[in-house]
Formats: sequence, structure tokens, C-alpha cells
Amino acid sequence: MTRISLTKTFPNIYHQLKSLNDEVDKSALSAGIDEGLCHLLKLRISQINGCAYCVRLHTRDALQCNESIDKIALLAAWQETAYFTDKERAALLLVESITTIQHDHIPDPVYQQAAELWDEPQIAAIEWLAIMMNTLNRLGIASRYLVAP
Repeated sequence: MTRISLTKTFPNIYHQLKSLNDEVDKSALSAGIDEGLCHLLKLRISQINGCAYCVRLHTRDALQCNESIDKIALLAAWQETAYFTDKERAALLLVESITTIQHDHIPDPVYQQAAELWDEPQIAAIEWLAIMMNTLNRLGIASRYLVAP
């Protein structure tokens, strides 16, 4: 079954969303968050949400930012490896908490850990990055963007 293309049906909404995404990316970089880490965070969110289109996109983007193939391959099991710094771990935990948010909100210890390692603009940028990536994942999944070899 073919899905309605949300980007084509209401292109103005999509263009505004794309502009907002660009602003979120700029904010993360201006806050001092490494571009490679931004793509790793987006990749992890997309893995959790099961958005194949975004998983492929951010895997390629992370590789272009010189993230190692080992780090990318182990991202789904980041807590079990020594590949990630304490700051990266805190950011990953925060975006995972935002992505899996339901009725229990973001646990205080998760936020506290991030606050100990990142400054306020960086935390805000990481949170916006997670919010935006979750939005884009839902767009891709709802539209059933196919990923062919």
C-alpha cells in the first residue's frame, strides 16, 4: 500500500520543519557539541524508533564526520563498551530518556548526570536535537520511507 507523502501534501509544513531542524543543528554546533556526536545521537534515536531511512542517513553522516565504524557499530550497545566518553554517555542517556518518554518523564538522575558534564546551552541543544530527531523519525515512519539497497 502506498502512503500519502506528507512532505508533498503539505510542503510548507515540511519546509518549516526542515528550517527548524537546520536551526537545531546550528544551535548544537554553536553550543560546542561536536558534529560527529550530533550524528551519533541522531543515529541512536533513530535506532530506538526503528526509522530505517534515518538510521542509514545518520550512519553515513557519522562516517563522514570521521566517527569510527566500531563506535557506530557498537552504538546500540553503548553502555556495554568503553568506546564512549562520560560526556557522550550522559548525552546518549539523555536522548534515550527523551525518546522513550512515556508517563515517567526524564528521571532526575539522568538530567543531573548531563548537568554535571554539559553546560546549560549544551543540554538545551541536546534536548532540542532529540525532540527534532524524534519528530523527523515519526515523519519518516508515518510516510513509510522505503530504504532500498
